[in-house]
Amino acid sequence: MSELTLKTIAELRDGFRSGEFTALEIAEAFNAAVVAGRQLNAYTVETPDDAIACANAADEARGSGELGALAGIPLGIKDLFATKGVDSTSGSNILKGFKPEYESTVTAKLRAAGAGMLGKLNMDEFAMGSSNETSAYGPVLSPWKRNDGGNAALTPGGSSGGSAAAVAAGLAPGVTGTDTGGSIRQPAAFTGITGIKPTYGRCSRWGIVAFASSLDQAGPMARDVRDCAILLEAMAGFDAKDSTSLDLPVPKWEAGLSSDLKGKRVGIPREYRIDSVPAEINALWDQGVEWLRDAGAEPVEISLPHTKHALPTYYIIAPAEASSNLARYDGVRYGMREVPEGGNLDAMYATTRAAGFGDEVKRRIMIGTYVLSAGFYDAYFNKAQRVRALIKRDFAQAFEKCDLILTPTAPSAAFGIGETTGPLAMYLNDVFAVPASLAGLPAMTVPGGLDAQGLPLGLHIIGNELDEQGVLNAGLAIEERAGFTARPEKWW
Repeated sequence: MSELTLKTIAELRDGFRSGEFTALEIAEAFNAAVVAGRQLNAYTVETPDDAIACANAADEARGSGELGALAGIPLGIKDLFATKGVDSTSGSNILKGFKPEYESTVTAKLRAAGAGMLGKLNMDEFAMGSSNETSAYGPVLSPWKRNDGGNAALTPGGSSGGSAAAVAAGLAPGVTGTDTGGSIRQPAAFTGITGIKPTYGRCSRWGIVAFASSLDQAGPMARDVRDCAILLEAMAGFDAKDSTSLDLPVPKWEAGLSSDLKGKRVGIPREYRIDSVPAEINALWDQGVEWLRDAGAEPVEISLPHTKHALPTYYIIAPAEASSNLARYDGVRYGMREVPEGGNLDAMYATTRAAGFGDEVKRRIMIGTYVLSAGFYDAYFNKAQRVRALIKRDFAQAFEKCDLILTPTAPSAAFGIGETTGPLAMYLNDVFAVPASLAGLPAMTVPGGLDAQGLPLGLHIIGNELDEQGVLNAGLAIEERAGFTARPEKWW
């Protein structure tokens, strides 16, 4: 493994600009790592030529001094983002071979900043999953192994499982992810990396395959907090093509990084103390409180009383929006088309969707269609929307007493592929992440330590609307005190 693949984005950026190494050397090192790491199944498409071309352009521009913020940095792109001329399938058979004629706003911004693309990253189909086991390309394998002497294949989490595995294994210095109910934060925690979901509307959704439009939000995943700040600055910004985009200037988050939390109050929600959560996770949470106290913050107990309703609320609203968004995949306009012999239009719809969608996507479409149906709309969907408003109000009231909120990221460390059976057990992985998604708040995970089996555990910071800086700063304070440097031993 090249030493370059062990560096952070900030180190690669600064080393390239100082002439310590070239952008071409960076691209070649990561291209080689992608090939060497194919056993992890993190990438669905590799684009080495793209990474090389952007590197050559960066090397040529270095002498002129006109360099973008990400010049010389190759990135992995989650397969949910439309990339012009490159397969963008959302991990689904129904979109296999789909090459968009356009570029998503987020990836266009990254390209404008000088970044190259190493390839498209595997993911749960249409971002529906918490383990990357629903992908049409097969599951991604975590680079981590338990220290119990066994060789069980572990999940990297989901839906951004390919993104998380790529960063953790050194197959990319940074990646894009999307987060609807925890799909950046849970996989980042499972693989010992950092990821942030910004305030809803900070990053444009245009050109990102829709799952649940009122929840979906793009964000970065990387090795550390500084790298997330660098990437988020490049990804964020107003986009007139997205009606939910926030027309606000993008703060200088990297320049504003500070681990001094003097005067800040950190809320500890009593409702997040769940009996079934392993003692190790609660112990790390307590340790996180002490780390933030050491950084100058004052811990205060808060209440988020409607937290217990967040998961069922999410699994009504998200499938309802998915059933509407996924209605466009009908075999008529693009993607897969299956026409049974002698069949009519309805038969083509049914056959195409039966062949194109996986079981979990079908399950959520059926749930969503049910809760939106005439007899149940008020009983389920409207009621869930009212509960969502109460959850958002809980956070607003909590932020009158505190500046940030600290919780665990996930209720467990990474589990083995195939070990969690049944949809309800899988949905519980999102129990700590979903409330912030329903409220549209910025939230990030930072690795805090290892469990008894040698697997990463994350700490979760939630901020008030538009306070990504506060979230990043608290993350930096934890990062500095946790001193997490563990990396998976190479077996792939």
